[in-house]
Amino acid sequence: MKTRLLFPALALAFAGCATVDPGMPANDNAELVRQATAAETAFAQSMADRDLEAFASFIADDAIFSPGPNTLRGKAAVLAAWSKYFEGEQAPFSWRPETVVVSAAGQLAATKGPVFDPSGKPIAEFRSTWRREADGSWKVVFDDGTCLCKPQGAQ
Repeated sequence: MKTRLLFPALALAFAGCATVDPGMPANDNAELVRQATAAETAFAQSMADRDLEAFASFIADDAIFSPGPNTLRGKAAVLAAWSKYFEGEQAPFSWRPETVVVSAAGQLAATKGPVFDPSGKPIAEFRSTWRREADGSWKVVFDDGTCLCKPQGAQ
C-alpha cells in the first residue's frame, strides 16, 4: 500500500525537475555532454599537471567527496585532504571519463570512468556529479569511487 502511494508522489516531485534552461535549446544535449566531458578531462589533467590550483577551480564550494565514514564536506575539506595527492613529480593515479550524461534540464551531469595507478593498471572506478553554474562553468558537487580490489579471501 505504501509503495503505491510513494511512486505517484515521487513522480510529481521529479516532474518539476524537468525544466529546460531558456539559454540552451532543448535539443542541444550533445553540446552539454561535450562541455561536461571537457570539464572532467581538464579536471583529470590538473592531477597529471600537478596543478592543485587548477584542480580547485573545478570543485564547488558545497562539494561532497567520498560519502561514507570519511566524507569530505566543502571545498576547503576536499582540498585539505587531496593536497597530498599533488605532492611529488608523478601523480599517484589518473582517471578519464568514459560515460557522461547530462540531465534534460542541462544543469547536472554524471561522469564515470576508470582510475589508473601510475603504471596504467585500472584500480578503481570514479563517479562524479557536476553542476552547471550560472556562468556556464561546470563544478563537481559529488565525487565518489569504487575500488576494483578483490574482496578479502578472494584469489
